[in-house]
Amino acid sequence: MASTSAAHSHLAEYEIWWRSHYNFLTEKGYKLRSRYSPDWVPSWTNTNKADINCEDGIASPHYLVLDARRIQDGARVSLKRIDISRHPYEIEIGRYFSTHPLSSDPANHCVPIYDVLKVPAEDNTVIIVMPLLRDATDPYFDTVGEVVDCIHQLFEGLRFMHRHHVAHRDCMQLNILMDDSMFIDAWHASDQYMSEDYKRVARHRARTKSPPRYYYIDFGISRQYEASNTNPLEAPIFGGDKEVPEFNEDNFKPRNPFPTDVWYLGHAIQETFLDEYTGVEFLSGLVSDMMHSDPAQRPNMDEVFSRFQAIRQGFSNWKLRSRVAHDEERSVFDLLAHWTRRIQYVLRRIPPTHTSLS
Repeated sequence: MASTSAAHSHLAEYEIWWRSHYNFLTEKGYKLRSRYSPDWVPSWTNTNKADINCEDGIASPHYLVLDARRIQDGARVSLKRIDISRHPYEIEIGRYFSTHPLSSDPANHCVPIYDVLKVPAEDNTVIIVMPLLRDATDPYFDTVGEVVDCIHQLFEGLRFMHRHHVAHRDCMQLNILMDDSMFIDAWHASDQYMSEDYKRVARHRARTKSPPRYYYIDFGISRQYEASNTNPLEAPIFGGDKEVPEFNEDNFKPRNPFPTDVWYLGHAIQETFLDEYTGVEFLSGLVSDMMHSDPAQRPNMDEVFSRFQAIRQGFSNWKLRSRVAHDEERSVFDLLAHWTRRIQYVLRRIPPTHTSLS
């Protein structure tokens, strides 16, 4: 049998940190995948299989984040390693939104924190435990109603944060995820296209049939302000999206982060929908205003949400069931598949949206 030391040569340097904390996490109630066990022997050892075709051959794509299972109930969770000297507010803000009564508010779309683990012998390192989420843009959207549900939740969620005086400051496309409601198969956390056992493509339903819930993640540079501070000013800090116009104009001038949040979300919607799909043109005017080059000219999130509600109020069920087509789904086959689903939804009386006007 191959030695475990030889097996560990397959791990990236950042993965070795997780392996060295495998037993600690097990004691705390969280079990990592076999790849990170100190006793791991690769499943392809003495076989004709390639490592890239095996469940335990796929490295985690994120050096600070890893999936696990909660031993108590088998729930899949995400573990995030945080340096609290660099990100002192992430846990505080995450816990704020994870505590009753805010945690039970349906408008709250902040990823919940289940647990916070202090890492032994590392004074500034903690691990936060959250639900395992996935890329919100995959699979592709199919109908106007599915887009409406997504946008509704995103506007509702950022409005909720702003009403509680929290600026996210990095609400870009990659920091918007969704839960597993659509999926028949559990997916592999390091390759979300595949099933957890890596034996097939992860099967899923359409969003209309099994609507997901969307979440904001990563509060590492977020800030909360006193309610009396109606114009907080912060030195610019670049998140994942480097195109913020006011930052590029003057990256030293303190700015109010709330209008910048509006720009970030508008740009995320531009990149996700308007640049990739046909049939979503109804978003253009509002998104353009959200991305105004002058922060003072952007609507706030109360105004954004109200304007969006007025837009969707004018949609018939026929409009909500109509197709949105991704640039990679323009074939006749894709069109026929859409109409097959659409007819089934009508016959089965499945509603075209699952969020409501409010």
